[in-house]
Amino acid sequence: MTFPGMSFDERYRAIDARDTRFDGQFVTAVHSSGIYCRPSCPARTPKPHNVSFFPTSAAAHEAGFRACKRCLPEAAPGSPAWDTRGDTAARAMRLIADGVVEREGVPGLAARLGYSSRHLTRLLASELGAGPLALARAHRAHNARMLLVGTDLPISDIAFSAGFASIRQAGETIREVFGLTPSELRARRRGGAAAVGEIDLLLPHREPMDAAGIFSWMAARALPGVESVTEASFARHLRMPGGPAWFEVRQDSERKLRLRARVTHLSDLAPLVATARRIFDLDADPIAIDTALSSHPELAPLVAWTPGIRVPGAADPHEMLIRAMVGQQITVVAARTALTALAEALGEPVEDGHLFPTMSAIAEHGAEVLRGPAARIRAITDAAAALVDGSLTLTVGDDRGEQRAALLARGGIGPWTADYVRMRVIGDPDVFLPGDVAVRAGARSAGLPAEPKPLSAWADRTAPWRSYLTAHLWRAAPVRVPRSRTPIKESS
Repeated sequence: MTFPGMSFDERYRAIDARDTRFDGQFVTAVHSSGIYCRPSCPARTPKPHNVSFFPTSAAAHEAGFRACKRCLPEAAPGSPAWDTRGDTAARAMRLIADGVVEREGVPGLAARLGYSSRHLTRLLASELGAGPLALARAHRAHNARMLLVGTDLPISDIAFSAGFASIRQAGETIREVFGLTPSELRARRRGGAAAVGEIDLLLPHREPMDAAGIFSWMAARALPGVESVTEASFARHLRMPGGPAWFEVRQDSERKLRLRARVTHLSDLAPLVATARRIFDLDADPIAIDTALSSHPELAPLVAWTPGIRVPGAADPHEMLIRAMVGQQITVVAARTALTALAEALGEPVEDGHLFPTMSAIAEHGAEVLRGPAARIRAITDAAAALVDGSLTLTVGDDRGEQRAALLARGGIGPWTADYVRMRVIGDPDVFLPGDVAVRAGARSAGLPAEPKPLSAWADRTAPWRSYLTAHLWRAAPVRVPRSRTPIKESS
């Protein structure tokens, strides 16, 4: 569960029970050993007086602790707090995971969040126990560990691709954080590694996990040449800062999720992993969500039928907006047809497929490919142009309210589109789409009000998990409204 206000005793009971649900949500620092662990660490539970709890591994680093070699807390799933919280600290953590500090430095991160570097440092140190430099340093250490155990890349390549300024800095940080040299850390990995330029690793997440539901969702919307989906895998080409990339998330024979990826530039590997995690909602806390939703008798059967449901994220914020605008007020099949034509006509060719078109290409040539009302096509091309010239910004670190207002201020974007984009891009867990045809059909099937206003009022009781309520109602829609259907009517 997500417990930002947990007491010391509650956290201590969690580590005494070795409760895996709390892995990634806080770390336990043991003063006698100088190490910090994930809550489920199998080591003997330390005495209460010998323990301190920190919200992030970076805070533990700053306090002088190093990571446990036994439980490897850096390999735990990410904290769901960064999705449930919409404050500056949570936005900063999402942007750090997206590689903003490596690309733009702390000043770039601060500018994106609307603060000076000094003020942002004070704010994050107060909220998370560490400033942006320390948080980015911990993120680099995590990336280096991931690459050391997931690839056979030379340590020198890993140092720079993880974001370090030098090989020496990488080695010193890894020894300080993990108590191991890079070579010793690599020697502890299990199994083989991927080829040079490719990563192959497990994607940790909390159970239960409705992976089949995500694969099914993606299959209904996959654009040939850009994406490919099976019952147990999803792969796609994606444009990254360093060039074209490709990744595949698959469920192996043990029902674990694994990621394979190829990139043009090694610095894109870590942000690509973060992207895959967002698409599959892997930092969610399914037990907290399922417990809250199933407390309502009307929803208990839906949760029992699909435990661990996930809300699909977006591979690229700009692409997500265009796909949502093309898909509004039409069926999934029609939207897929239109988007496929757009991608084939304007996408950049790559090996075995093509990339989704750039916003520049859509702004300049989208009207030559798209079909439908002229006003709708103009709204799409204008939105693409606004993303190009910066008059409209759309990132994983946006403020929720500001993003929604900016989208609604544009012609051709209504409440359904703005909220759907917010759900998919930011991973906001508390979005509800009361005017959505499939949501209303699912609500009627579940015995809930089917009209937008009373349905929206009923849904308020499920906050802050209304995005997951939406996902369950999509799934509950009767056969006459396909389960994979994109909403076809915006709320009024």
